[in-house]
Amino acid sequence: MNHYLKRLKIILQYNYIYYLLLLLCFIYVIIYLSLYKCDHKYDIKDNTFYIKIINYKLYDNRIKINTNNLVCFYYFENEKEKKDFINNNSLGDTLEVYGILSIPSNNTIPNTFNYKKYLYRNNIEYILNIKSFKKIKDNKNIFYNIKNNIYKRVNNISNNEYLYAFILGDSSHIDNESYNNYKTNGILHLYAVSSLHISLFSSFLFKLLRKIKIKYNISFLIVSIILLFYSFVVSFVPSILRAFFFFTINKVFKIINIKTSKINILLLTITIILFINPNYIYNNGFLLSITVSLFIHLYKGKKTLFNINTIAFISSLPIVINMYYEINILSILNNLIFIPIISKIIFPFSLICLIIPELTIILKILTDILEFVSMICSKVLTINIIFSKISAIEIIIYYLLLILTIRIKKYYKYLLILFIIFLYIKPYLNNNNYVYFLDVNQGDSTLIIKDNINILIDTGGIQNSDKMTTSIIPFFKSIGIKKIDYLILTHGDYDHMGYSIDLINNFKVKNVIYNCGQFNDLENDLIKILNKKNISYDSCINELENLLFLQTKYYNDENDNSNVIYTEIDGYRFMFMGDAGIEKERDILDKYNISNIDVLKVGHHGSKTSSSEIFINEMNPKYVVISVGKNNHYGHPNEEVLNILNNSKIYRTDTDGSIMFKIKNNRLNIETCSP
Repeated sequence: MNHYLKRLKIILQYNYIYYLLLLLCFIYVIIYLSLYKCDHKYDIKDNTFYIKIINYKLYDNRIKINTNNLVCFYYFENEKEKKDFINNNSLGDTLEVYGILSIPSNNTIPNTFNYKKYLYRNNIEYILNIKSFKKIKDNKNIFYNIKNNIYKRVNNISNNEYLYAFILGDSSHIDNESYNNYKTNGILHLYAVSSLHISLFSSFLFKLLRKIKIKYNISFLIVSIILLFYSFVVSFVPSILRAFFFFTINKVFKIINIKTSKINILLLTITIILFINPNYIYNNGFLLSITVSLFIHLYKGKKTLFNINTIAFISSLPIVINMYYEINILSILNNLIFIPIISKIIFPFSLICLIIPELTIILKILTDILEFVSMICSKVLTINIIFSKISAIEIIIYYLLLILTIRIKKYYKYLLILFIIFLYIKPYLNNNNYVYFLDVNQGDSTLIIKDNINILIDTGGIQNSDKMTTSIIPFFKSIGIKKIDYLILTHGDYDHMGYSIDLINNFKVKNVIYNCGQFNDLENDLIKILNKKNISYDSCINELENLLFLQTKYYNDENDNSNVIYTEIDGYRFMFMGDAGIEKERDILDKYNISNIDVLKVGHHGSKTSSSEIFINEMNPKYVVISVGKNNHYGHPNEEVLNILNNSKIYRTDTDGSIMFKIKNNRLNIETCSP
């Protein structure tokens, strides 16, 4: 045994072995992911299931339950039912549930979060919407019992939103305004359990045990067991696993006297974690954790808090950009303010509050102060810069330049700066023109990018939806759009302009164009905000940036008063009908000499009140786009209208997702983002 240990110690002294292991690991990951299939055993027609509660998250009126191969949702009828569920069901319990399986959809707006892929990479292929349930088996596992007690203790403590974040790794309970301020400040990573917290906690605990004269090996064993169990409590999130393995390997190597660098230990940690689960390669938390750790260890200068924050900011830049498509360049200063307070006061005090719940009143005061300071910082210490999505080859070039800058220095830092500038101006170097028909469910929204001028026709709109801030604006940023030059509202219906206030409150809009006719309440509400923000607006215009507004007459119907827009882009003819009906179509034919359209956005979502046979025959479109919600209760698009459009290639947002018409070198290319 000693002979093998000696040989292992000799092998592990060599740096190349860690790189070799990592290379073999990456080969394994590539092969695994190319062959990977979900290990599911369900039929879409199944209705009765037996699930074990592995983890759950509570929301206002629903619960999300994670089990082995399913993610399950149940909507509570009232607050009493919610409390009964918490009191009567525990982690590790087995439930018999009746529900309906559904297959999650891909993202239908480009460069936005793909929930289907996210679930698939966690070995989940179906969503189960639970209609009823009953418990058939109580949990008997001692570890789940301890975890249950922690969950229930947090649930029963008042003002517990930060305990959820720091103890259970669930920041969803923090209110939206505070959450967005943390995100703006670039400090969101501090408000959930992270490898930073675990590293500090494990180091503190280890030093404490050593100070009270507990032997090194025993201290290491105690801390390792605590970290392993805590990883179980937070469901083995990859960033926590990274901290656990790094701590454990580092201490084991010291015990058996293997002298190697922290970088080698980190490489071995990465290798072990990816062998355990290759899908972690897609996990942003894992990528951020290992990338920041790697470059901090590569850095040979003085490791002051400012230097470490700077390295963390620069090394995480490509990952953060591809997550949010913008960065706050002052987040380094924000982290200097918040890291010491949170890691050395708030996080440890949260652990104390778990033991002594009465102290949460103090925690509440501290977090209220933090929220106030964060709100001030979000207004004062914020310079957000938008970057378009970074490609894989650009990420590789970036990190090669960063490694050369850190290790060799000389002139490489200037090359790195020039490359960052290139990434910023990259959208301005794109000479192609685009027309995007965005999937906004039952509504309209069309983005035109022409000669680097950004024109948005309608925003879409669904009541109580945050689609504008979670999908549409991130998409704009992902393709390098930093402002909307013109927001054109075809008319005042909610499904065409309902998101306009969200857009203007969260994104730069320079001008707004209304249609002809009287303003309704929704339009007047927007005008109040436009006046407050000093945004210019106009109505009932005839021409704008080579867009021809086909004005005919004033109608008593808001749909017929829609702005109908015609334009030519590099010789291709586009027409956008809004919700204009058959009467306006007839008036357009009488007043304008327009025919043989290349791309027609049909009126009123394919309703039978629009797209008359006479009009369609005269327009003779090669391609038609119907912006319509999936399984909408209006029955759009109408079957008769589809028959009238039969001679054209039909694209529909409910089946094709967002549709992109790209004009490159005078050629029209079409791409879809299908669900």
